[in-house]
Amino acid sequence: MNESQARRAGLMVVVSSWLAVFVLFGVRCTFAVIKLPMVQELQWSDTVIAGGFSIMMLLYGITAFFSGLIVDRWGARPCYFLAAVFGFFSFWLTSSTYSATTYYVVYGLLGGIATGMCWVSSTVSVRNWYVGKSYAKMWGFAFMGGPVAQFVLSFLCNELIPLYGWRFTARVLAGITLILMLVASSLTKKAPASYGAKPFGELPAAKKAAPAHVWGVGEAWKTYAIWGVTIFFLMCAISEFLVWTQAVSFFVDIGYSMDRSVHLYMIIGIIGIFSMPIMGMFADRLVAKFGSEAKGRKMNLILCPLVGIVACIVILQSKHSVVFAVIACILFPIYWAMMPGGCIGYAGAIFGGKTLGKIWGIATLIAISIGPASGSFIGGVFRDLTGGVTASMMFAIAPFIVAFILALTLPLVVVPRRANRPVAEATMDAKAAAAMQQQPE
Repeated sequence: MNESQARRAGLMVVVSSWLAVFVLFGVRCTFAVIKLPMVQELQWSDTVIAGGFSIMMLLYGITAFFSGLIVDRWGARPCYFLAAVFGFFSFWLTSSTYSATTYYVVYGLLGGIATGMCWVSSTVSVRNWYVGKSYAKMWGFAFMGGPVAQFVLSFLCNELIPLYGWRFTARVLAGITLILMLVASSLTKKAPASYGAKPFGELPAAKKAAPAHVWGVGEAWKTYAIWGVTIFFLMCAISEFLVWTQAVSFFVDIGYSMDRSVHLYMIIGIIGIFSMPIMGMFADRLVAKFGSEAKGRKMNLILCPLVGIVACIVILQSKHSVVFAVIACILFPIYWAMMPGGCIGYAGAIFGGKTLGKIWGIATLIAISIGPASGSFIGGVFRDLTGGVTASMMFAIAPFIVAFILALTLPLVVVPRRANRPVAEATMDAKAAAAMQQQPE
C-alpha cells in the first residue's frame, strides 16, 4: 500500500470496529430494557434472568482470548463473521425460549461467543493502525458505536416491546446483528505490516534507542504492568456492568415510570456519542503533553475511576431529584469513554503491537469473564435480597476505589528479560529506559 491507500484502509478498520462495537454494546444495553418484560412474562426471578447475562459475559471473556489469537494471525475478518452467525442465532433462538436452561444456552453461550469475537478484534485492529498521538482519538471514533447503539437500540426496544412484545423485538435485533457484522467483516483489514505500511501517529523515536522488543506472551505476563492493568480492568468491569444492567430497574424502583427510566438510560448513549471522541482527543493530548505514551495513558487511567465514583454517588441522589439522574447519566459515558481504550492503550504503550492480540486476549479473558458476569449477577442478587437496587449502586463504588489505587501503581517502563536477567520494572522516563537497554550484558 502507498500512504493514501493505507489511510483509507485505516479508516475502513475504524468503520468496521465501529460496527462491531455497535453490535457488542447493543447486545449489552438491550438486556437492561428487555429484562423486565422477560421477568413479567416468564415469571422468573431477577437472579435467573441476570444469570443468562452473566453466562454470556463469562463466555465473552473466554472467546475474547481466542479472538486475540485469530486477529494476530488473520486479522479481524473471521472474528466478525463468526460474530454475525452466533449473534443472529443467539437473539433468534432466545425469542422462542420458555426454559431457563435453553435461555442459558442460546442467550448465554451463543451470545457470549458472538460478543467475544467483537471486542479484542476491534480494539486491537484500531491499535495496530493508530498509535501514539492518534490512537485514542481514532479509537474514540470507533467506540462511538457503543453509545449510538445504547441510544438507538434502547429507543427501538422501548418502542417495539409495548406493540409487539420482547420476542419479536429479539428477532429484529437478530437481523440487525447479522447484517452489521457481515458488513464489518467485509470492510476490515489486517495489521498494516501485512501491506508494507506503518501505523499512524508514532511519537519520534529516541536517538540511539534499541530496536523495539517483541514481547512473548509468557514474558509479558511475568510483569506487574499487565497484571495491574488487567485487575484495574476487572474492577471497573464489575462496577460498570452492575450499573449498566440495573440502571433502568433502579430508576423504576425509586418511582420513575418505565418510559422516563429508559429515556434517562438513553442519555448515556447520547452523551457517549460525543464523549468517546472528545475524551479520546483528551487522552492523546495527555500523551503529547507528557511526551510519553505510557505516562499519558496512565494519567487517563488514574482519572477514569474517579469519574465512576462520582457518577455512582450522584445516581444515588436521583430519588431526591431527576436532575441528579441526568447528571449521573452524563458522567457515566465520560467514564466509559476513558476506560476500555485507556486500558489497551496503556498495554500497547508498554508491550507494543506485534503480540498485543494474544497478550490483551488473556487480559480480557481474566477481566471480562469475571467482571461483567460478577457485576451483573451481584446486581440481580442484591435486588432479590433487598427488593431494590440502591444497595447495588452503593456496592459499585468499592471496585472503582480499588481501580484508582491500582492505576496509581502502574509502571511507566518495563525492561524485558534478557540473558536470564530478572525483569526490572520501574517508573522511569523513556530516556532512562533507553539508556538501560544500551548497557552491555
